[in-house]
Amino acid sequence: MPKSPATPLAPSPGFNSAAGAAGVAASRAGDVFQLLRDGHARTRAELADITGLARSTVAARIDALATSGLIGPAGEAVSSGGRPPSRFAFQSTARVVLAVDVGATHVLIGLTDLSGKLLAELRESIDISTGPVAVLDAVLEHAGQLLAQAGRHERELVGIGIGLPGPVEHSTGRPASPPIMPGWDGFDVPAYVQRRFRTNVLVDNDVNIMALGERAVYWPEADNLLFIKVATGIGAGIISGGLLQRGADGTAGDIGHVRVPRGGDVLCRCGNHGCLEAMASGPAVAAALAAGGVPAATGEDVLELARRGNLAAIQAMRQAGRDVGDVLAACVNLLNPSVIVIGGGLSSAGEYLMAGVREIVYQRSLPLATARLRIVQSMAADHAGVLGAARMVIDYVLAPAGVEHLLAEQQQP
Repeated sequence: MPKSPATPLAPSPGFNSAAGAAGVAASRAGDVFQLLRDGHARTRAELADITGLARSTVAARIDALATSGLIGPAGEAVSSGGRPPSRFAFQSTARVVLAVDVGATHVLIGLTDLSGKLLAELRESIDISTGPVAVLDAVLEHAGQLLAQAGRHERELVGIGIGLPGPVEHSTGRPASPPIMPGWDGFDVPAYVQRRFRTNVLVDNDVNIMALGERAVYWPEADNLLFIKVATGIGAGIISGGLLQRGADGTAGDIGHVRVPRGGDVLCRCGNHGCLEAMASGPAVAAALAAGGVPAATGEDVLELARRGNLAAIQAMRQAGRDVGDVLAACVNLLNPSVIVIGGGLSSAGEYLMAGVREIVYQRSLPLATARLRIVQSMAADHAGVLGAARMVIDYVLAPAGVEHLLAEQQQP
């Protein structure tokens, strides 16, 4: 199981562009590949000039990468006399990734290429509380179907990324005391999945991978971004300095169990009182409405009421936004993000929830911290998880060490 304290959101530093790599001796094929990962075609001579390697060494690296399918011919460069030199570029369709976003009551499985482009997807209702074996067996069955439907073979699969709705020890892929996942604590998810697919398996908290997906596709220039999921639970994915921050034990961003001023003695499922999740999550808002005589049992009920113009539901959504804003104001002062993205089920009624969030964050955060701050609704919506799970795998397998491993596997009989 791969280990990584922080998932890089771009190719390895120093090798993500020709300019950045100038003068650096990239001796491995995996290092040379980083120069081509940006999609720009280059000749052997250009790669030799950039890396400082002998042209014969570059030619050997290019041959190995071309044999793997990671790069391919991309036309010819202008000749300065004699035969025009061949150019090579990254072939993102050479391999595929399975991306799995497991929620409390659903699973979304996506198949992507190595650029993160979604090729096919499948959504199923499933209850996370049925336990890891039942859930993962269903995921594996559907994943096999998705590969077959897309006409891709298992040998083309370079990895599987999985997001789970609870804390995860990223270095092992094991859930760590997840509150809504009975039977999952300490379960070896990668080992179980690898019984069916012999490939890289990376597992993380669902909000972390949502942050990766949203940032990779819609905010690639935002090195400091918070992704806030407001649904059955509430959590944050933190990207700081371009890296996903998990904290010492993988619990960074667990804002759902921060006490809010309005919380009082409201009991949270974690055992504490006054937690944000107990006040502003989908089930909490629904329960508050039901207590006031408005028929609502789930977050989806609340959304439907708000869409139909029910005043009590609209006011409850805005108040949930204010409660979230109370916690985010402290986050803004502490982390100084440039973008806060609000996602999750309740965010689909964005105008009401977002109004409450903005009201409190701009009111209570330091002026300098909010001068350029953007608070926006998720553009990836319910695809943020699969996009992020794919990105997590892609950045791992296309890093220099990952490419070297892929080439070594290819040489095995």
